[in-house]
Amino acid sequence: MKIQTLGPQEALASLQSGPEGLAEAEAERRLATFQANRILHLRAAPWWRRFVAGFIHFLAIVLWLAAGLAFFAEWRDPGKGMATLGVAIICVILINALFSYWQEYRAGRSILALERLMPDSVRVLRDGRLRKLNRALLVPGDVVLLSAGDNVPADCRVLEAFDVRINMAALTGESYPVARDAEPSDAPDLLHCRNILLAGTTLLSGEARTLVYATGMRTEFGRIAHLIQAGGDVESPLQRQINRLSRLIAMLAVLLGLVFFGLGQWIGLGFWNSFLFAIGIIVANVPEGLLPTVTLSLAMGAQRMAAKQALIRHLPSVETLGSATVICTDKTGTLTLNRMEARVAVCAGREIDLSGQPATLPHSLRAVASLCQTLQRGEVDGRQVLVGDPLEEALLRMAQNAGGQVNLPLVDELPFSAERRMLSTLHRSEQGLLLFSKGALEALLPLSSRVQDADAERPLDDAERERWREAERRLADRGLRVLAFAHRSVDEGYQRTELERGLVLIALVGLEDPPRPEVPVAVQRCQQAGIRILMVTGDHPRTAVAVAREIGLTRGQPRVISGAALAAMSHSQLSLALEARELIFARVDPEQKLLIVKELQAKGEVVAVTGDGVNDAPALRQGDIGIAMGLSGSDAAREAADMVLLDDNFASIVAAVEEGRAVFQNIRRFMTYILTSNIPEIVPYLAFVLLRIPLPLTVVQILAVDLGTDMLPALGLGAERPWAELMQRPPPSAHEHLLDRRLLARAYLFLGPMEAVAALAAFFFVLDSGGWQYGAALASDTELYRTATTACLGAIVLMQVMNLFLCRSERGSPFGTGRPNRLIWAGLAFEIVLTLLIVYTPLGNWLFGSAPLPAAAWLFMLPFALAMALLEGARKAWVARAHDSIKSELHQ
Repeated sequence: MKIQTLGPQEALASLQSGPEGLAEAEAERRLATFQANRILHLRAAPWWRRFVAGFIHFLAIVLWLAAGLAFFAEWRDPGKGMATLGVAIICVILINALFSYWQEYRAGRSILALERLMPDSVRVLRDGRLRKLNRALLVPGDVVLLSAGDNVPADCRVLEAFDVRINMAALTGESYPVARDAEPSDAPDLLHCRNILLAGTTLLSGEARTLVYATGMRTEFGRIAHLIQAGGDVESPLQRQINRLSRLIAMLAVLLGLVFFGLGQWIGLGFWNSFLFAIGIIVANVPEGLLPTVTLSLAMGAQRMAAKQALIRHLPSVETLGSATVICTDKTGTLTLNRMEARVAVCAGREIDLSGQPATLPHSLRAVASLCQTLQRGEVDGRQVLVGDPLEEALLRMAQNAGGQVNLPLVDELPFSAERRMLSTLHRSEQGLLLFSKGALEALLPLSSRVQDADAERPLDDAERERWREAERRLADRGLRVLAFAHRSVDEGYQRTELERGLVLIALVGLEDPPRPEVPVAVQRCQQAGIRILMVTGDHPRTAVAVAREIGLTRGQPRVISGAALAAMSHSQLSLALEARELIFARVDPEQKLLIVKELQAKGEVVAVTGDGVNDAPALRQGDIGIAMGLSGSDAAREAADMVLLDDNFASIVAAVEEGRAVFQNIRRFMTYILTSNIPEIVPYLAFVLLRIPLPLTVVQILAVDLGTDMLPALGLGAERPWAELMQRPPPSAHEHLLDRRLLARAYLFLGPMEAVAALAAFFFVLDSGGWQYGAALASDTELYRTATTACLGAIVLMQVMNLFLCRSERGSPFGTGRPNRLIWAGLAFEIVLTLLIVYTPLGNWLFGSAPLPAAAWLFMLPFALAMALLEGARKAWVARAHDSIKSELHQ
């Protein structure tokens, strides 16, 4: 039989234990059988395998191939700078692999955080003696003593309970304290069994004697840990895009290499010369600077998010958040403050709003709120704090804000229990003994005979009782937790069994975990940005709906799916249910939350998941991006997430989404910029073969562009800030790629050819000025040849300087956004200075095979740059007109 259905003595007998606990020898035997009470780790790949993975992903393989070909070309034809290129490519691979390994190492620590929620030592009965043991030594059958403030070390069956209330928000997401007692329970779900204390929960009040029945990975806590470990890593949209881009670049490079190898053979260039020519084409097409530029751009985006209180733990998540189409958000601690507040009081038939300015409440209500409680003072980080039920803390604050706290000596107490559903305390005042009671209205109403109306009292008849029930229903329908308050005078020589009789009802108070004040605006911005928000909570459906309405998440009557209803659904039914316009999931468990996220991903959605509890960790791990709360969140949630909100502010998500969308656009900007220079790097090789001219650009000069002059300006493009209209547009669709036909056409068929024309024109201008005749041989070590190749390099750099401004926007002004960007100007200054060092210093001339350029060569190049700006401006104006025309037709 299930242990929750048994009585205390039967439960002890079922585990072959007794009231005095286990014998020490039996405990040691069981420890060998059941193993230590720890969260076990699944066997992970060894560190060296994870490290090597950074060197063998697809883009790394492409770069390895390019480096290998470069070394082979150097071996066949030394002195052309191919070895330098090969070393540079290997350095790029190494840096990125080390960075990726460090990121994975940090993310892999998520499971360690689960153990930090468990207490290190517990009070255990062994051989009838009370001992303090490390929690790892607990075994099924142990009898454990717990008191207010203790964390539960294992799954336990309550044997004795005195005023026990626990906080289960970490496992269920429910913000209200839950009572526990020792009576048998028929509830099939352990989370809601009245006599079960689950590992990872906390006692808010009372004392309990408990029986351990599950330890380690057999606990509910261990089950959640298993879900986190078994979930696996989810490839981010950016990683999928980069892999797709890598395949496209690799196929394009190899295809061009084969084509030009065949072309070389056709014109009689010879096998090895054709092969070396093909290697040059392949290497020129591989953008060696793409991977570090993407990584650094994401890092800069992460820094900007950190300034907005969003800490990124996994770099690809920077862009992922910008692509999010759905946010599955927890309620408690995410949308709400995770702090109970009194919102409404009903006194003498009058409703008093407690959420605005401080209101004056009757002395009797303040007395119950101040005195009828079990809060204890404790110390946290050297500060005196109240430990106990958050509801009682909220009532105490209500009393303090509504006329002042009442203090009277305590004489007696009738403790709270799940059966009684009320608490009473007896105090001595100047008028004599006074009893103060609070609890559920259905518990206090049968014990009451009068009602307080202003300063008078009147009988409580049936009609009046119905009015109180109706008032409670109104408050409950608003998602409030409702408590009733009563008092009475007590004579000396009272009988304890008769204390709670003839009570005088004072008031009803509605409490809630209030929404964060900034959340409604954040929800509205998400909706404007085309991002759907789904509330997925373990809390009560009525509470979830009330919060959703208050923050503007729903305006009509949303569809509410409970955990029980979700468990009965097939995948097809859930998929169809997810299409509802307004949808809320309530009373769901961790596995169901995980199922919802997976189903959304199966429908092609990019899912962001928010949460703060242990119960949220599996879904945070599964989501395309997991967002945990930094202040109120559990360690397990923070470690499983990709992003942590340092201020627990849901509005910070919106700011981070905006940055993420900007990163997507910025990657497209610098990809256009980087890929554009591929064409003027390829065309010189083509001209070398087809026109039988000296090679206009050497491999080491290609390296100077790809990993030198282009790098910092590309980072400047990656640091562009979001523009105002970005959050008025829907998220990037699943079919919107970083590298699409429009970007390729702009880079390869429009901007690139203009740069190639300028580069070859500058090359021929210098040759012609030096008296070279077509068909004449020109040695690679002559001054004229070095000057001509330098002019080709200089023309590419000058055109890229102009292209830097043209790439700041795809439409609109030909020179970009007009917004200040200091890194753009820093990149421009770096590009110019590096070019001058290459052209005009002896070291630069020796390293890159360059020579000083005359001023006439630079003046010759300028018109090409100006023509590029004019043509790109005309293209952008044409695209803008076409776009406006399409929008106009759609509106009509």
